[in-house]
Amino acid sequence: MTVLKKKLPKSNLFYGWYILAASFVILFFNSGARFSFGVMFKPMIAEFGWNRSSISLAFFLNMTLYALSLTIVGRFYDRYGPKWVIVISTILLSAGYTLISLIDSLWQFFVYYGILAAIGLGGTSVPLIAALVSKWFEKWRGLAISLALSGNSLGHFALIPLFTIFALRYGWRASYFYIGLIMLVVNITLVLLVIKGDPDNLGQRPFGYQGRGEINGEEGQISPIENPRDLSLREAMRTHSFWFFLIVMFICGTGDFLVTTHLIPLVTDYGVSPTTAGNMLAWYGLMSLAGIMAAGPASDMIGNKIPIALTFLLRFLSFLLILKYQNLTSFYVFALTFGFTHLITAPLTPTLTGRLYGLSHVGLISGFITTVHHSAGGFWAYMGGLIFDQTGSYRLVFILSAIMALAAIFSSILIIERRHQAIQ
Repeated sequence: MTVLKKKLPKSNLFYGWYILAASFVILFFNSGARFSFGVMFKPMIAEFGWNRSSISLAFFLNMTLYALSLTIVGRFYDRYGPKWVIVISTILLSAGYTLISLIDSLWQFFVYYGILAAIGLGGTSVPLIAALVSKWFEKWRGLAISLALSGNSLGHFALIPLFTIFALRYGWRASYFYIGLIMLVVNITLVLLVIKGDPDNLGQRPFGYQGRGEINGEEGQISPIENPRDLSLREAMRTHSFWFFLIVMFICGTGDFLVTTHLIPLVTDYGVSPTTAGNMLAWYGLMSLAGIMAAGPASDMIGNKIPIALTFLLRFLSFLLILKYQNLTSFYVFALTFGFTHLITAPLTPTLTGRLYGLSHVGLISGFITTVHHSAGGFWAYMGGLIFDQTGSYRLVFILSAIMALAAIFSSILIIERRHQAIQ
C-alpha cells in the first residue's frame, strides 16, 4: 500500500481511467464470445440434427445459471473485490468454451455451455464491470460506465463477422476453442496487472469526489436527512420503485436475448446469406454502442426513467415493423433500431440503483436485478425456439414481445427517481 502511494504521483492520470480501459478490453472479447451463439446456431443444428427448441433450451439453462450466479458474484465482489472473482470466473468460462469444441451429444453441450460457461460468465460480464467502474467515478459516472461498456458493443461489432467467417471456413468447433483461449489470456493478464477494486486501495477518492462526509469543515457529522444510509437488497425490496424497475428489466431481458439468439436463424429463413446475417448482427452490436454512449450522459443530465421509457417505445415500434415486413431492408432496420436499445439499460442499472439506494450494496442489488433480466432473457429465447418448432414461425413470439414492451414503458414511468429511505 505504502509503495503504491509513493509511486502514484509519477503519473498525473487518475487510476480509474486504467480501470475503465481494462474493463473495456475484457468486455470486448467476452461480448464476442457471448454473441457467437447465434452464429453457431444453425451449423450445430445441421451437424447434430437438433431442433431449435433443444439448442435454445441450452441457452435458457446458460442464462438462468448465469443470472443466478450474479447475486452470488455481486456479494463476493462487495466483500472481496473483483480481482479473484474475475480470475476464477474466467477459468470456468474459458474451460466451458474450449470443451464445447469436443462435444458429440446434446447433454455435453448442456454441461459445458449451459452450466460451466454460465457460472464463469457471471464474474466477467457487464453487471460486474459496471459496478466496478461505478466505484471509481462520482463525477461523470454515467459516462465512465458507458465508455467501459462500449467494449461490449465494439467487441460485438468487430468479432461476430470474424467468428462467422472463421466458423464457415474452419468450423464451429475451432471457433469455440479459440474463443475460450483468447478470453483466458486477455482476462487473466488484465486482472493481474491492472484491475483494482476500490480507489481506497491506492489512497485515492473516486473521480470528482465531493466529500459528502464533510459538513461545516468537520468530518463525520452527517445529516441523516441529507445523507440517508444506503439500503440493503432486502430494504430495497420494500419500495415500489424496486418492483417497477424489476418488471422493466424482466421485459428488457426477453427482448435482448430473443433477438440476439434468433436474429440470424430468422433472417436466413428468408433467404439472407449466413455472412450477411452475421454482418447484420455485427451492426446490431455497433448500434448498441451508440445507445450506450447516449444513455450514460443522458442519465447524468436528465435521470434514468426517461431514457428507459424511450428505449421500450423504440422496441415496440421495431416489433411492429418486423411483424408487418419481412425483407432485407426491414431486417436491417429492425437490427439497427433494436441494437441501439440493446445496452441502454446496462449503464442505467447501477446508476439508477445507486441513485435510489446508495452504493454500498450496488453489486448485490444490481446483481439481483440483472439475475431477473437474464433469466427472463434465457426463458424467452427458449420460448422463441419452442414457438417456432410448434408453429413454423416467430410471429406469435414477436406479438407477445410487443405487448410486453408497452408494459415496460408504463412501468418505467412509475419509478420514483429519488433517493429512497428504509421503510420501517
